[in-house]
Amino acid sequence: MKDLSIEDYTYNLPENRIAEYPLAERDLSKLLVYNNKNITESNYQHIADELPADSLMVFNDSRVIEARIVFLKETGAKIEIFCLEPDPSYRGLQRALQETGSVRWICLIGGASKWKSGQLLELPFTHEGNTYILKAAYIQKQSDAFLIELSWDHADLTFAEILHYAGNMPLPPYIKRQADKADSDRYQTIYANEPGSVAAPTAGLHFTDRVMESLKAKNIEKEYVTLHVGAGTFKPVKAATMQEHDMHAEYIDVKLETLEKLAAYSERMTIAVGTTSMRTLESIYWLGAKILLYPQMNDGELSVSQWFAYDHADTKIQLTEALTALKNWMIERNISVLITRTQLLIGPGYQFRVVNALVTNFHQPKSTLLLLVAAAIG
Repeated sequence: MKDLSIEDYTYNLPENRIAEYPLAERDLSKLLVYNNKNITESNYQHIADELPADSLMVFNDSRVIEARIVFLKETGAKIEIFCLEPDPSYRGLQRALQETGSVRWICLIGGASKWKSGQLLELPFTHEGNTYILKAAYIQKQSDAFLIELSWDHADLTFAEILHYAGNMPLPPYIKRQADKADSDRYQTIYANEPGSVAAPTAGLHFTDRVMESLKAKNIEKEYVTLHVGAGTFKPVKAATMQEHDMHAEYIDVKLETLEKLAAYSERMTIAVGTTSMRTLESIYWLGAKILLYPQMNDGELSVSQWFAYDHADTKIQLTEALTALKNWMIERNISVLITRTQLLIGPGYQFRVVNALVTNFHQPKSTLLLLVAAAIG
């Protein structure tokens, strides 16, 4: 895996093959079914027909936040701030989203050359008929992003509310049009619940109430995990080999009830809806395995690094053992929801420990998401 060349995972993708807008009825999207090297066509409305009864389907319930904020300088120049993740000092995404008055985030800047250090940007926005001012201060340049302080003059509003009132929905980078108001609904799944993603977990966008009812009719159990999608999920691999690629890390939330559900279904089929759900589920196994492999580690070390799964590929730890270890670790610390980060890179040669099937969209050339699909189909 470390010696894998990304040039082996590229193809020609004409722009006219990328839909700029989704279908009005989400579940009428085309569905390609790959099963034991056989390919058939259907649509999402009939996805339950392709799945075994009594299986477990796991969804990512992260909600996309309006992470794009557009400021105008007095000169008319446009500066776009794309909020990626909070400064590490907040120790968690949700804590940073609940900050009031001011907050520091790591951001991408569109038009950064037009923004001089020390200049304060201001953006008026309205809420309940009142006008407020959002301010942005350039703190420092980081390796490939910027640390920005955002402050506002209504201290009762949280940063999550500020983004909702003053921000814009981030569209995937392969969609070139500007976002409009309808995108706030189009790019949320019907089960989105936990705010934090800066890109939609797009596989779930095709699910409707009608599809959910068809799953229920086959006794397919639903479970929800949370992985907050970062902009790095769309980042193309530029390194010659994966050894040189720095996999992006993302926040995941792991609930005790989820561990219990996975254990109950460990002998049945587990279906991940989206690459983010798959990455979360596989990371759950490695968190439990890490506890068993390194019982003396500090609590702050419980995360999944890029190559951990490959460096420990020969481990014989069973799924139920890993789940039990993680569950007991959380109970001992009185934790009902574990919030940590995963940098797990899934590619050809990866040995799946939790997931048996994947529902996903098509993926761009030279992307880690394409590598994940290659790993899944073998």
